[in-house]
Amino acid sequence: MTPPVKSGPRYNNLITVEKVRVIDDDGENLGVMYTREAIAQAGEVGLDLVEVSPNADPPVCKFLDIGKFKYEAQKKANLARKSQKTQEIKEIKMRPNIDDHDYMVKMKKVAEFIEEGDKVKITLRFRGRELAHQQLGMILLQRVQADTTETAKIEAHPRMEGRQMLMVLSPK
Repeated sequence: MTPPVKSGPRYNNLITVEKVRVIDDDGENLGVMYTREAIAQAGEVGLDLVEVSPNADPPVCKFLDIGKFKYEAQKKANLARKSQKTQEIKEIKMRPNIDDHDYMVKMKKVAEFIEEGDKVKITLRFRGRELAHQQLGMILLQRVQADTTETAKIEAHPRMEGRQMLMVLSPK
């Protein structure tokens, strides 16, 4: 059976290299020393020897409280996760013979969604005889495209899928 993989930085006896560059708890560089010696010095101060830069030559280790270090790293990761914005796809549905005022209301919503950083999927639904006049739908989607040129770029050009014509806009 293999031992479980530890996450986070290596500390104390988990550091496998022979020599490390040591920085004490005040931030002073103590120089390069043997790992055992550095662990002993950290123990005297009541702290752990934590590897902060494992890719350096020799690796850089610091005197830290490992519990506090992991807690603060987790807190920082949670804050970063909370502040990131996921991009959603909002959908606007229209008909090919939409009136001017209704069109303007829909375009206000499109502009609002794009300003918030979301993608917008514009769906044009054809019913009955409207299906014979797909060019009207294409003209309407070209009008949408012209009205949003400053704020949005076309991610998916207009295409037919069954009785619907679709187009996807994303923020610039």
